[in-house]
Amino acid sequence: MKQAIVTGAGAGIGACVAIRLHEEGYRVGVLDINKDQADSIVTGLDNAIALQADVSLEDSVLAAFEEFGEIPDLLVNNAGIVRFGTLHEQSVAEFQQTVNINLVGVYIAARTAAIKMIERGSGNIINFTSVNAISPSPGVGAYPAAKAGVAKMTEQMAIEWGPLGLRVNSIAPGLIDAGMSVPIYANPKVRELRGGAVPSKRLGTADDIANAVIFLNSEQASYINGHQLVVDGGVVISGMGHLPRD
Repeated sequence: MKQAIVTGAGAGIGACVAIRLHEEGYRVGVLDINKDQADSIVTGLDNAIALQADVSLEDSVLAAFEEFGEIPDLLVNNAGIVRFGTLHEQSVAEFQQTVNINLVGVYIAARTAAIKMIERGSGNIINFTSVNAISPSPGVGAYPAAKAGVAKMTEQMAIEWGPLGLRVNSIAPGLIDAGMSVPIYANPKVRELRGGAVPSKRLGTADDIANAVIFLNSEQASYINGHQLVVDGGVVISGMGHLPRD
């Protein structure tokens, strides 16, 4: 049986990815800082284990991987936070926390998995970035910078670990009606305006992102390494279409 660990899997996109991987026949480590949420996801799943860890703390991640007990065939780095506020209004502590979880946390989990994967000679790592890594939004603090760092770090991981048997790619979700964005889309007006601004004329779903994970983890993607897969319905490339012209 193949093994997978998904970080930030206690809710939202991470939970959807973990459940899909379980349906694909994986034994899944549902890793989250909130143990109760992780426990709720694994309830009823016959080959899943709830793991508690703060991804920004190496000892915490190491303990969770040890509890998992197997070398993962796949690691999905989904855990992340956003602290809203403009850069001049946001505190240094908030900025550092965002970078520590969204960037350093990805490095810690990826490194922990990669060391064992390299010993075995195979493995797949998928890091989550964001469309904000490509086109920053105002008022989201360190989030775009941290996610852009993940995108570039993914490329570095791919060129360093590719020759050792690993594939490392990233997924950049767009306007997804799940996870951290749920409070934003609770406002029907915001849902309508944002969904209408996407070329595909809808918000994305957690299933859209899970589908991308399944693809990048498949044999059909075996020659894809160091790539950032943008899953956004075309929103990143649509900027010029929203500008007025005669």
